Amino acid sequence: MSTNRDILELPSGYSSVEVSTFIASLDDQTALLRHDLTDITTQEIEWQPAPGFNTIGMLLAHLAIVEVHWTQVGLRREPTSDTMPVLGLDVMAGDGMPTPAGGAPPAHLAGKPMAYFDDLLDRAREYAKQTARTFTDADLERRHTRVRRDGIHQELNGRWVLYHMLEHFSGHYGQILLLRHQYRDAMSTAQQPAR
Repeated sequence: MSTNRDILELPSGYSSVEVSTFIASLDDQTALLRHDLTDITTQEIEWQPAPGFNTIGMLLAHLAIVEVHWTQVGLRREPTSDTMPVLGLDVMAGDGMPTPAGGAPPAHLAGKPMAYFDDLLDRAREYAKQTARTFTDADLERRHTRVRRDGIHQELNGRWVLYHMLEHFSGHYGQILLLRHQYRDAMSTAQQPAR
């Protein structure tokens, strides 16, 4: 008889068990995503279902950019974010999102293999972990207000930021899986002989 082991192990070195649970959840989602992308090709990473749509590469870059952004403006409480020093990608244009109607993916992501995106995800996560390790339960509760780019004032706390990072990652993970499904269907249809 086999046993399916579904255990979420918490990492050590955190000041808060709750914070370590969020980090373990993010790490688990990332491991699942990587498993689901094991056999992905550069061609599939760059594929667009139609002009103006996201690619898997754009979404992977977006995941890394957003994790650094929210670490900076949410956990570190910096007034603005600058993802360039951490990722070498700009917070506003690095992922090419939102894609203009009929637009193509950004040229700087062209030809990038999965290893490139794995590195982005690793650097973003390590950056988030460095900040989160020192967070206490009190830090999770502490509220602050930031001014968004659109001028709206946003009140948030550390718990919401970590939750948002997790739900954001999971939502785009689902979108990536959908794109893989669409890609396989498109390739299968393209390979069928004409009648």
